[in-house]
Amino acid sequence: MAASSLARVFDLYQVMLRESKQFSTYNYRTYAIRKIRDAFRENKNVKDPVEIQCLVNKAKRDLEIIHRQVHIGQLYPTDKLIIEKQEKPKT
Repeated sequence: MAASSLARVFDLYQVMLRESKQFSTYNYRTYAIRKIRDAFRENKNVKDPVEIQCLVNKAKRDLEIIHRQVHIGQLYPTDKLIIEKQEKPKT
């Protein structure tokens, strides 16, 4: 894989993780991050440029879905779970 395409794939990976960390719901957030890491790790040895381009296009579509779902999730906030860090009340 050329250095420029490797950099583009890495940037896409970082953007997907950053966007997934904005999910307000803990379960969606951890699921999305885990799936992204697993998918990129699974396909790290792909050498065929056509297949790489197909995977990049799929990742871009998935990024659009994540972006849309993050915004929808922000419209309908939920309470934090117990396992999430709770803010201490200020006294």
